Amino acid sequence: MKKIIIVEDHVIVRNGIKLLLDNQRGIEVIAEASNGVEALEFIKSGLVPDVLLTDINMPEMDGIALIKLLRTDYPEIKSIVLSMLNNEKYVAQAFLEGCNGYLLKNVTEDEMMFALKTIGTGKRYICTELSESLLDRFIQRTVQQAEQGDRQVELSMREIEVLHLVAEGLTNVQMAERLFLSKRTIEGHRQTLLDKTGSQNSAALIRFAFMNGFLD
Repeated sequence: MKKIIIVEDHVIVRNGIKLLLDNQRGIEVIAEASNGVEALEFIKSGLVPDVLLTDINMPEMDGIALIKLLRTDYPEIKSIVLSMLNNEKYVAQAFLEGCNGYLLKNVTEDEMMFALKTIGTGKRYICTELSESLLDRFIQRTVQQAEQGDRQVELSMREIEVLHLVAEGLTNVQMAERLFLSKRTIEGHRQTLLDKTGSQNSAALIRFAFMNGFLD
């Protein structure tokens, strides 16, 4: 029998989750709490669950703080976030603090049961809708980075010379002396390089140069 504690500050939502779980074989809801503080009180009193199902935004102690504490004081208890928050910041933070699963509140009954089964084997789980959304964002960022890396930029021979000297770490004065140019002219070439490549500083400029074959 898998023992569950539900941590959710909205009574209607909490009752709905309990009703769903009560209809499942091998599942027992041993306690319900409206925040992390109440959940910890149940655990300290001896009601130790196999899995703690928690929301994130709650008064007194939120779900992230609760998960972090469980990882330290009760590492044997597995935790699943059940939230409406689909921002990757919250997902990453929850897993970094030690949660075992992340579900959106619109998951189906079958997926919730599958998530409980999956984390019971020691694996982590992200609901299908959220994993697809995160994958789409990852692909979009990857494509954007590739397009930026593949952007064609035409540089003059003088600009390439300056670029190589920037990579060597020379100052504007040293570059001016090396190329027999004025410091103002070097500053102009350097700014043109930044503008053409869309770089914010010398480090980004050098990185762009390596990615696009201007530097070996």
